[in-house]
Amino acid sequence: MNKFLEEAIQEAKKGLQEGGIPIGSVLVLDGKIIGRGHNKRIQNSSAILHAEMDCLENAGRLSASEYKRATLYSTLSPCDMCSGAVLLYGITKVVVGENKNFQGPEEYVSSRGVSLEIINHEECISMMKKFIEESAILWNEDIGEES
Repeated sequence: MNKFLEEAIQEAKKGLQEGGIPIGSVLVLDGKIIGRGHNKRIQNSSAILHAEMDCLENAGRLSASEYKRATLYSTLSPCDMCSGAVLLYGITKVVVGENKNFQGPEEYVSSRGVSLEIINHEECISMMKKFIEESAILWNEDIGEES
């Protein structure tokens, strides 16, 4: 398995252990992880701390050329908000652990020149499926759906 996706999975597990939603992300630049994060909406009572947003925040300020060389790894297909951040900062590649339980605007992101690699890794799929089954209200809140 991809070592960077494995790191994103570890972040997702941290979020779950903290009582949050099990989605994790890492940002890789020149073969090194420069940012990592996990969904903290529940833990921080936040409106925006999805895994990708937490990861980008933890990476800190980067130049446009650094974002263009970076790859974002996420255990789940990024939502509209997180995909918007990818587009805003010009991240050119996103590796997605799974898009079976949820699929963000992948077609649109691809049409804007972002390379998407969908892994559909069994651990990512099963972790989200179990969470959604056990915590449907929290999951729906996270994606802006009515319960």
